[in-house]
This record gives sequence, C-alpha cells and structure tokens, in this order.
Amino acid sequence: MVSEDAENGQAMIVVEGLRKSIRNGARTVEILRGLDFSVAKGEFVAIMGASGSGKSTLLGLLAGLDTPSAGEVRLNGVAISYLPEDRLAQVRGKTVGFVFQSYQLIPTLTALENVLLSYELNAEGDGLARARQLLASVGLGDRMDHYPVQLSGGEQQRVALARAFVMRPPIVLADEPTGNLDTANGAHVLELLLGLNTTEGTTLVLVTHDATLTARSDRRIVLRDGAIISDEMNAERRRAAKN
Repeated sequence: MVSEDAENGQAMIVVEGLRKSIRNGARTVEILRGLDFSVAKGEFVAIMGASGSGKSTLLGLLAGLDTPSAGEVRLNGVAISYLPEDRLAQVRGKTVGFVFQSYQLIPTLTALENVLLSYELNAEGDGLARARQLLASVGLGDRMDHYPVQLSGGEQQRVALARAFVMRPPIVLADEPTGNLDTANGAHVLELLLGLNTTEGTTLVLVTHDATLTARSDRRIVLRDGAIISDEMNAERRRAAKN
C-alpha cells in the first residue's frame, strides 16, 4: 500500500518485492514473500501479526541489519539492501534509530555514555548537550551516571529511547518496545516514545502485539506467513487528529 503522502513524493521508506528465505537442510523456508509498501514522512505505522509471521525479520531488513533474498528497501531515497558494509553503516547510523525489546545497553557504560556512543560513532562534534537533554526529557536527569544494572527495566528502555533519537534520525524503528515491561512502565514508555516522535518529527515503524500501542498508530500493517494480509489507515486516529 502507498499512502497519499508517499504518492506525492514524501515517502521515507519504500519496500519493493521484498523476499527473505533461508535454507533448512534440503528445504527452503520462505519468511517474507514479496512485500510492497511505502511509509510517508512523519507517519506512525504499527506492524502486527502472530509469532512467526515475519514481523521482526521485516524490521531487521528495514534497518539494514539483514540482507533480503530479493527485492529492496529504500530509506530516505537511498537503496540500502545491497550496499557495502561500510557505506551501509554510514547510512544506517545517520538515518535510523532502533529501539530493541531487550534494550541492548552496554553494561560497562553509564546511561549517558550509552546514549552518547551512537553520536560518537556517527557524528562529529560534541553531542553531550543533546544526550543530556534527551535523558532529562525521558525523566532520567538524575540517573545519567548510573549503569544499566542500577536501572529498572523501564529506565533502561528510556535510555534506549534517548539513544535512538540522539542523532535526530528521520526514521525510528522499534521492536516490541513495551514487550518486556509491566503495564505501568509500558504505558510510560509508550507515551515517551510517541512524545519524542512528535517533537522530533520522525517517521516511526514498530513491531508490536500491544493493542494500546496500535490504537495510537496512524496505520496498521498485518502479516501472516510472510505476506501482508491487511494494510489499513487507523480511521479513529485520523478523526481524532482532525478534531
């Protein structure tokens, strides 16, 4: 599906004929079966589906963390699927922020150092003020010097949110960002994620089983057995935005 904004040349993500298969002995397992869709600038898309439907594989391909068997992904106009690793790392570092379900913080670095690391790897200059501002915005202004082991799960995910946004990426991808959190912490992280997405003006694509989260999305893409079975705009969300 191509949204109206994407048709008008505002697509931040374009997926064409995307396939992913793996060999399992003598058998070829089709994980993704020729996906085609685009995501407009500033759009919030939730990718849904049962376990094994291909959601996380798709997100990894969108992030350039894996290579498709066929087809391609374009991010902000750049075809990334078959780039050399050094060029891919440059594009990915400046174009995509990624929020992992399991946080993926480096245990020997403080919260502030974890957020700064992405900046130091991908940008020039001093990102300290930006990192501090983001950590303060997610309620961790007094926890910047704490190590991951000293932080709760909800606090670790908030560090991960700040890290994903530190480079001001045009695209943020999230894999079950509330999946490891209890209801209260999940709701808090959701509000922070959506608040950051709005203030930073990013395009947001996330994989989730969380009905509360999908209710806040602009659009829902549902996968089954590696194929898109539904791609619909969220009518309630669009009505609320107009009022």
